[in-house]
Amino acid sequence: MQYWLMKSEPDTFGIDDLKSRGREHWDGVRNYQARNFMRDQMRKGDKIFFYHSACSEPGIAGIASVVKEAYPDHTAQNPESKYYDPKASADDPRWYMVDVKFEKKLKRLIPLGELKRNPALEGMTLLKKGNRLSIMPVEEAHWQAILAMV
Repeated sequence: MQYWLMKSEPDTFGIDDLKSRGREHWDGVRNYQARNFMRDQMRKGDKIFFYHSACSEPGIAGIASVVKEAYPDHTAQNPESKYYDPKASADDPRWYMVDVKFEKKLKRLIPLGELKRNPALEGMTLLKKGNRLSIMPVEEAHWQAILAMV
């Protein structure tokens, strides 16, 4: 099993949205490195920290899991979608998504500032200067250290 962190803006799709739906596809990823993580490395059963970004208090809000491995992101081929990519086609989909399932909402949001102050998280990708990826791997030691913060 692998561990991941996936970012979403809570005003667009937050942990409560995933909780109410139970399961959802993770569409709209338009960064090649994040796409490659989903397409090439994410596997059914992998655990995910659900991270609220671009909000007044960014941080880890909950836990989800991968329930369907990567498949073409249909929004890339839909001209009506804000994620439309005219270069994507059925033969060359370019963009992929996975399905995720709600596991739990944390008792409290673990804010980014608190994560930065935890010495056990040194070297975590999320905390590296300039990192803006929406999907990133999480080392098991970092996963366990974050769970201990709840």
